[in-house]
Amino acid sequence: MKFLRDLMDKQRPLFEKGGKLESLYYAFEAGETFLFSPKHTTGIKGAQVKDAIDLKRMMITVVVAMIPALLFGIYNTGHQHFLAVGEAAGLWDNFGDKLLIGLQLVLPIIIVSYAAGGLVEAAFAVIRKHPINEGFLVTGMLIPLVVPATTPLWQVALATVFAVVIAKEVFGGTGMNILNVAMTARAFLYFAYPAQISGDLVWTYLGEKTAVDGFSGATALAVAYNAGVDGVPVTEALASHNTAIGSDLFSFSNMFMGWIPGSIGETSTLMALIGAVILIATGVASWKIIVSGFAGAYAMGLVMNLLAVNEYMAMPPQYHWVMGGLAFGIVFMATDPVSASQTETGKWIYGLMIGMLTVIIRVTNPAYPEGIMLAVLFMNVFAPLIDYYVVKANKTRRLQRATV
Repeated sequence: MKFLRDLMDKQRPLFEKGGKLESLYYAFEAGETFLFSPKHTTGIKGAQVKDAIDLKRMMITVVVAMIPALLFGIYNTGHQHFLAVGEAAGLWDNFGDKLLIGLQLVLPIIIVSYAAGGLVEAAFAVIRKHPINEGFLVTGMLIPLVVPATTPLWQVALATVFAVVIAKEVFGGTGMNILNVAMTARAFLYFAYPAQISGDLVWTYLGEKTAVDGFSGATALAVAYNAGVDGVPVTEALASHNTAIGSDLFSFSNMFMGWIPGSIGETSTLMALIGAVILIATGVASWKIIVSGFAGAYAMGLVMNLLAVNEYMAMPPQYHWVMGGLAFGIVFMATDPVSASQTETGKWIYGLMIGMLTVIIRVTNPAYPEGIMLAVLFMNVFAPLIDYYVVKANKTRRLQRATV
């Protein structure tokens, strides 16, 4: 590392004021601070507050919390391939081959996401003459985890650039965005290129092989929605689907573990909960948003059970927790400290509404059986309004006490 440190110090004069590459100083500074601890020290004298947590450490903590979902998603991608072509039904059969296929599909998406977003971040830093922030460390990982493994790489790059520019940089950069950047990227793909991010054909990689008889590639949410249309109880439809392919693919325990088709990182509720424990234990994410999000989904599931004009609405509420990306979205998207509510009471309301809206969108929208994406983006917009009225209510109560 000393060789690299000496090399950076030797090149620094080229990027400092008066150097030939002065305009690229912040790009150089970003690379230097990523590799080494900054040498900057405060010139202020007197007492100071010191904290081990800064933006970079917070972002790295979120990335670490996503690693269980990432590793599981890589392996599950390969597992779904072998399950679809009928070569291995056991979870741990052909372990190495499954892992290799998953790596071949997932790693290029991660690389493209970081490369495309990083270039945009660097370009804006150079133009605006400010240091590159570390916010994209999280976004660059989130985007690959919320798309199918079969997503074309050029679409990943385009969605990443769109999201970073439109959802983040136009608002002023890291810490200023109104919408969750990763969810914006997924929304862009869903509405711009629906054929590559929806339907039954995008979730499982087949390569040059043909799927076995009875395998449809449908997600659990798609099966549940079709059950509602056909008037068949969702649990029976899931069981019938399992029988057709000779597997317990859509059993409740299997869906909780995540051995089902879906986006790379969102299938496993268990991995999302492990990530939630890490985020809560480190104080990075609000447990109030996570708890209220799951509670809101369950409560609205019960309400839908009471109305139950179709079988999808009659689905047991707990199934909403393990289907689709609800768990992943609540843990990693809804808790975004920038786009979420900031007040403590507001966090309860914000999370509750996300959970409730997710279920409402799922069971009432014939074109979109999921819901967490639209629910998070919708509540991102309303988060400042929630905080406004929470603060207003607090001020009113304090004024009333002061005048008594």
